[in-house]
Formats: sequence, C-alpha cells, structure tokens
Amino acid sequence: MHCKSLKNWDASKSQGLPVFGFGVAFVDESTIFPTPSNVASNIIEEISGIVSELGHALQELHIAPIETAFCKDLVDGQNCLRQLLDNITDASGKEDFVQYLRMLSLQKIAVDNKYTKVVLGSCTSKMAHQIISATVKGQGFALPADLQYVDTRQEIPVLLPLRDCNAQELGKLCFLDGLKTTQVFSWPPAGINGLVSSFIARLQDENPSRQRTIVRTAEKLKPFSFNKFTEGYYDFLPSIVRAKFQHVKHEEPEPKFLCPICGSPLSESEWKNVKNNNKCPSELEFFVSQCCRSCNFQILPKEKGKLELFYSLLPSSMTDRVEGKDCIGRRWLQEQIEEFLITDDIDET
Repeated sequence: MHCKSLKNWDASKSQGLPVFGFGVAFVDESTIFPTPSNVASNIIEEISGIVSELGHALQELHIAPIETAFCKDLVDGQNCLRQLLDNITDASGKEDFVQYLRMLSLQKIAVDNKYTKVVLGSCTSKMAHQIISATVKGQGFALPADLQYVDTRQEIPVLLPLRDCNAQELGKLCFLDGLKTTQVFSWPPAGINGLVSSFIARLQDENPSRQRTIVRTAEKLKPFSFNKFTEGYYDFLPSIVRAKFQHVKHEEPEPKFLCPICGSPLSESEWKNVKNNNKCPSELEFFVSQCCRSCNFQILPKEKGKLELFYSLLPSSMTDRVEGKDCIGRRWLQEQIEEFLITDDIDET
C-alpha cells in the first residue's frame, strides 16, 4: 500500500488513479488486560518503530486508548469500561463487546483526522473464525454483513482488502519482504470464541485451504445494501476491477434496523419484537428491544438493576443508534402499504 500510493501510474497502470495518503491507527487495550506497564509501552514503541520505517507517504501514527470511546477524560473512561465489562458474565460476550468498542475507537480516529476509509487487516483466517463463531451464536441472518469487501454501516466506510489472504501467507510475505511484526494484546481463549479459535488453529495445521473453503461457502449468502458504495462510486475504476466490487445489486433489501450494540441487521422475527415494543414505557426497554438476540443473550445483564447501570455507562455512539418511535411507526406503515401494492409482474398478467 505504501509503494502503490506514491505515484498515480503505479496505483493503476491501466488507468492513472489519484494517489492517496494514509495513517496507521492502534487502539491501546492495556486497560483491559492485566499487562505490566513496561510490556504495553514496549509494544507501542515497536509499532512506532515499524511505522517510522514506512517513509514519507505515511500521514501519521494514531494511538488511542480504547476508553476514549466513552469520553475524553481517560480516568472516567476507564471506570466506565471496567464497570461495563464486570457486568458482562459471558466470556465470549466480553470479547465481542471489546471488539465493538475497538471499532468505535477506530471510527473516532478516522472522523477526528478526516480520513475517508477505515482499512482493516482481517484475513481469511479471521473471517473463517468469525463465520464459525457467528453461526454457533445464532447470528446467521447478519453473517453476510461482515464478510464483504465494503461495509458502509459506520460513518466512515470499512474496507477488507486482505480478506482473501490467510494468516500463513501474510506471515511469509512479511518475512520475505523483511517487514517487522509484533504481538499485540490478545484476549485469553475462553467460551465459544476460545473453542472456535482452537478449531480454526487445527484446520490451519491440517489443511490451510479449508479456511478459504469456509469463507467461500459463506460468500454465497446474500449481502446487504450497505455492502456497497453509492451509485457511480466505482466509475473511476477499470472495468475488470470494477466488477469485483459491484457484485452487490442495488435491489438488495435494506435492513429495517441495526442492533445498537454490534450493528448487526435485525432479522424479521427481531423486527417484529421491535414493533411489539414500540410503546415501551421506558427508554431502557426501548433500547433493549432493538438489540439483537445475540447481544441480549451474551452481553446485556439479566438483572434489572445491573441492566440500568450498564445502559447508563454505554458510549453515546451506541445509544444514539436507537431508532425513534416515529421512525418505527413509519416503517410499520410502509410495510402495511406494500402488502396491498400490485407489482408490475402481476399487472402484466
């Protein structure tokens, strides 16, 4: 990416494209993990050293503590984060919640520094883990949303350019090109995610191509409308490359609502639950009704007192995702009208 961003002609030999600048973002999660301060600082120093060797094309290195997703005051953010995680009893739920906070932190970095895209290094191995894990957790309906090259659900679109490369290939590439790597903080294997990690590691040892088979099978699932940029966005690309990104048709249905915690599109049965709770007496119940089943089961506390505390500590970027009652009413009315509309096919017959 560093080399290809220097000159227009190098970016695309078939058609000169505008060069781009880029930055590197690292979310410091040392608050969550029991890591000695010197270990955390050494990791950050290693990352800074690796980035400094990239040269002048790099705009900046951004290091943000994960607690900045809550507020600018790091002490208050740390307290909120610890209390939230203490109220999540499921091990996989904690890990997933940290992942959602990590994305909020990356989005905040991108918005504050006026970046136009967030590029993740998720590879085939990561995708295979996510597919198996989501299937076990009952997130099959929302599964296609996280597997595409493009995801525009967030304020800043998210791209997955390394989706077709497995971890072993990337490791060899770094070794051959003399690129330094470092081990960052990782969540201790536990719960569903821990079992899936062991399963994927075993597949890697036996036959690495099976990971790609898992991803290729999941690719056949129907993507969502937000897995593509707006009309005409790809017109500047060469026709051969353009087809790779335009496989999502504009006729793809747009999900009615997204879970305010994880951002997953709600299934039809979950949407019915939202409609049934449209007249909830409290803001908290209204929020819970729009959360997907997986977040309800793994993340949200069951006791009312703990649930109220949990909701009060959530970042505003999560609670602001809740759709208003007027919006739900309009969606419901739209459904009622569509039931009585005559389609063109019926009219022609």
